[in-house]
This record gives sequence, C-alpha cells and structure tokens, in this order.
Amino acid sequence: MEEVLKSIQKRATKVVKALEGKLYDERLKSLGLFSLEKTDGDLIGVYLLLRREEEGQALISSLFLASFSDLLIQRFAKLFFGCLAAVTSGMMYAVYLSTYHERKFWFSSRQELEREITFQGDSAIYYSFYKELLKAPSFERGVYELTHNNKTVSLKTINAVQKMTLYPELIASVLYQASGSEEVIEPVYFYIGIVFGLQGIYVTALFVTSWVMSGTWLAGMLTVAWFIINRTDTTRIDYSIPSRENWALPYFACQVAALTGYLKKNLNCSAEKFCYLLVNASTYTFMMMWEYSHYLLFVQAVSLFLLDSFALAQTAKVHEVYRIYLFSLIVGYLLQFENSALLVSPLLSLVVALMLSKSFQMNMKKSTFVSRLLKIMYIYLVLTVAVTLNFLLKMIIPHKENEHLLKFIEVKLGLNTTNLLLGENEKREESKTNGEPLKETVKLEDGRIGERPEIVYHVIHTILLGCLAMCLEGRQAPVAAVFAGSPQLMGVIKLCTGWMVSSLPLYNDDDLLKRNENIYQIYSKRSAEDIYKILTSYKANFLIIEDSICNEVGPVRGCRVKDLLDIANGHVVCEEGDNYAYSKYGRFCHEIKMNYSPYVNYFTRVYWNRSYFVYKINTVISFQS
Repeated sequence: MEEVLKSIQKRATKVVKALEGKLYDERLKSLGLFSLEKTDGDLIGVYLLLRREEEGQALISSLFLASFSDLLIQRFAKLFFGCLAAVTSGMMYAVYLSTYHERKFWFSSRQELEREITFQGDSAIYYSFYKELLKAPSFERGVYELTHNNKTVSLKTINAVQKMTLYPELIASVLYQASGSEEVIEPVYFYIGIVFGLQGIYVTALFVTSWVMSGTWLAGMLTVAWFIINRTDTTRIDYSIPSRENWALPYFACQVAALTGYLKKNLNCSAEKFCYLLVNASTYTFMMMWEYSHYLLFVQAVSLFLLDSFALAQTAKVHEVYRIYLFSLIVGYLLQFENSALLVSPLLSLVVALMLSKSFQMNMKKSTFVSRLLKIMYIYLVLTVAVTLNFLLKMIIPHKENEHLLKFIEVKLGLNTTNLLLGENEKREESKTNGEPLKETVKLEDGRIGERPEIVYHVIHTILLGCLAMCLEGRQAPVAAVFAGSPQLMGVIKLCTGWMVSSLPLYNDDDLLKRNENIYQIYSKRSAEDIYKILTSYKANFLIIEDSICNEVGPVRGCRVKDLLDIANGHVVCEEGDNYAYSKYGRFCHEIKMNYSPYVNYFTRVYWNRSYFVYKINTVISFQS
C-alpha cells in the first residue's frame, strides 16, 4: 500500500507541475472539465487521471472524502462564528444601552415618578397607556377603555389604539402579565427591556445584511461599529424610548435582511423559503407597529420596481414581494379599525398598478429596440396608473390622516409659508456637518451588474432614502383638571399624573393638529382675551408656560416656535431681511409673568420655578387694576 501511495504522489506531482504555467481555462480543458471551482481543480483532475488504478481506488476515495469533510468543516465554522458574532453584537448593544440609560438617569435609584419623567418628548404618552393597561382589572377591559378613551383629551372620546398605534403596548402588557413577571420585575424595567432587546435585534439584522452582501462577517462588524458611532444621528433611543420607530425599525431591519437574501441568485430552496417567510412576518409586523411604515415600504417598493424594470432581478420574486405588501395592507386595514390612511397610501396605489401592468411585461426584457420602447412605456404606464388610482381613492374615501406630511414636504421645497412641525427640535433640518455628503459613486464590474440584484437593490434604496432626507421635545390639582401647554409637555403630564390634557404630541389627526396650533398661541403676540378664549374653548383649567420655549435662542433662524407663530399670525414678514409688522400686544408668555392687568384678570399664578410657570385659568374674571 505504501508503494501504491508513493506512486500516486509522484504521478500527481508531475501532473500538477505540468499545469502550473497554464491559465485556469487551459487547465480545465486539459483535464477534460467544464465547470469547477479553482481551489479544487487540480485535485479533481488528478483524481480523474488516476481513477482507473484499481489498486488505489479505496485510498483515493478516502483522500477525497477527507478533503470534502475539511471543506464542510470550514464552511460550518465560518457560518457558526458569523452567527455567533451577529448575536453577540446584538446582545452587547442591548446591554450597552441598558447600562448607558442607567448611568445617564441613575434609573434604579429614582422613584417611580422620577423614572417616568425621563421619558421625554412625545414618547411619554405611549408609556401612560401601558400603565393604564396594567392597572385595568382585565386585559379585555383595558383594551375597551383604550378604544373608548375619554380620560385623556378633554371634550373628546378617541380610539387610542387606532390613533396612536398602541399595539406595542398591548403586546408588552400581555407578555408582562402572561409571563408572571409581576413579582420578578417592575413594569417600567420590563417595558424598556423589550425596547432595548429590539435594538439588539436591529443591530443583528444590520450585521446579517452586510454579511449577506459582502460574503464575510467582518463587514458585519464594521457595519455595527459604524452604526454605534453614529447612534445619535440614527435613533432616538437615548431620550425617547417608547417612540414608535424604536419599536418598528428593528422589524424593518429584519425585513431588509431577509429581502436581501431573498433577492440573491442561486439560492437553495430551503434558504429561499425561509427568507420569504421572514419577509412576510416582518413586513406585516412593521406595518402594525408604526403608523408611517407604509411610506417607508413605498420607497422600498419603488426600488424594487426600478430593479425589475431594468431586468436586474427575477420578476417572479419581485412580484411575490408585491403580494406581501398587498396582504399586509389588507390585514393592517382590518386590524387597525379600518384605517383609511392605508387605503389612500401611495404604497397600495403603486402595488395595484404594478399588478395590473404585469401582463405588459411579457417581452420587455429582451435586448431589442422594441423591448426598450416597451420598457419605457411600462414605466410610464405604472406611474400613470398609480397616480390616477391614488387620486381617485382620495376622492372616494374620506381621510384626513397624514396630510401634514405632504404639507411638510411643501415647506421643505419652498412651496408654503410655515408649518409648526418644522419648529420641533426632533424634526429640524440636520446640521450640515453631520454625516458625509452623498457624492460617492458605486461602481460594479462591467457586464456583471445583474449578477448581484441584492446589492443593486440596496444602492437604489439608499439613493432614494438619501434624496428624501435631503428634501425634507407640586401643587395638588382638582381630579377633573385639564392642563394646557406644549404637546410634548402634555404627554409627560398625562404619564405622570393621569390628568386630562388639551393637546397631544400626535401628528396624524387633523383635529389634534389644529388643537396644537391653537394652544401654541400662548407663545405668540396675542392679547390675554384671545388666549383666554382659546383655552376655555377646550375647558382647560391650568396653563403651563415653558421658559425654554418662551426664551428660546435657536441656531436656525426663523425656526423657533415663536418665530413660526409670528410669521403665521402676520406679526413678522421674512423677505430679504426681517420686516416687523405692527402688533399692539407683547408676547403673551412674557407679558403674563409681569402680573399686571388684564393678564391677572384672566390668569392666576399658582406655581413657578426656573423652567415652568403654572397659571390657573379663572372661571370668573376678576377685573383688577
């Protein structure tokens, strides 16, 4: 046997040396092979030349079994360590967020009220509903009280589950009670623990996405590091834990990771089916978690539409994703109490138009002049049908939700004069020093652009999102007290006290948007009588003036709340320079602090500190000199 082995080794060495100077294609031709990986070409060739040696058959077979076993072990090790790195990255990020949150607010050493105050901005209102669900005698009763809520906004009964997308709170309350965690962990820790856990899943999904595109998990490590470095520009998790996007975006990241794998060519059947099911589940969950999710999915659908139109992806796979969108919209409409915003969404119009135009795609992908004309006509047809259908749906279906987003875009493009939404700190234009300009060009090898549809999808999706981004926070009171103030502060008041408020930090309801605009007049140059009439029309009993808004010195000119109010009320006209129109009244939030008539006739100061001034709204006007 040793002699046979030595003979085989000698012959193999001669064959390999004879092939060393030849190109790869010539090696294959000389060995009589058609398609073979470079790493195994010479070894398999030797096997083909020597397989007629009867006395060496058993030995050769064992050699090749060992080599293939080594290959499988290498692939398994790569997969194992990659998955381990992805899961570890997510877990470490979740632990980091928890530790950072504890050190920032000294959360464990605070009382319950002080902990709740740390939920800043518009997120506080969401946690208040989570508390109400846990206090309810039963889950069914808690859901009923939320769907027929008259204890939050004065003179108004709202379906809080529909208006504020409270499905995360419903799920969190069910898990808290069903898992028997009442005696193990406090509700607030359970709540923020779920959110931090989702952020860990977010990071893991980003890791997997980069891994799938690059083929190496080292790229995933770089992606995670880059995300953490730019965390303050990519998430509000530091100061606004219950925000809807903190619940929803992890599911979107999972959907993008699954879609990236689903679009890959030469994917085995099991992996393709797994990616398809994951895209299904994550798309539907994402749509249920965030009221604005269909806008982000619309951008994704446009990316897939362009990918399919230029024959860069398999049409069957792209149309399967369209069906997932359609199914998610229908189920979301039914479970979100017949949410009309989903019916008039651009996503539904685009998907229906693509389905109707599918038959027009028959011979479009052939490299002929006629097919190119058909491709242009197909794109024009889809866009025309989508716009027409969306217009007709808006004419037929009554809706008021999310109209402010269109106004927001109008303002960003200079098509309107003012909008209070632009004055919010969390929606202001990002500093020009943040991030890198979108000017790098993505280059692919000539003739190979269609081989990696998942990468082309990410390029198109990133460009669309980048273009979109560039275009576009005591004293005992009566039980029945109604507070008035900025919407963000009202969310905290509702959370910490449970009292009614006159407005909410909610931007997808026309009536509440109008309320917010009217309540903000306390920072304008209006008379005491005008402000009194506005506040009493909402049955408000107490008024809270925030010194940070009244005396705001913002870096962006004309974007402060009081600047926007002055422009909207005609007290300041901004052209080439500032031209101040005449107003016989001073700014209300300044004048009311002076304690002179007529302000003391309508309002009585009951509390103040460096940050807040609280006034009781007089039910009987006392005319003092």
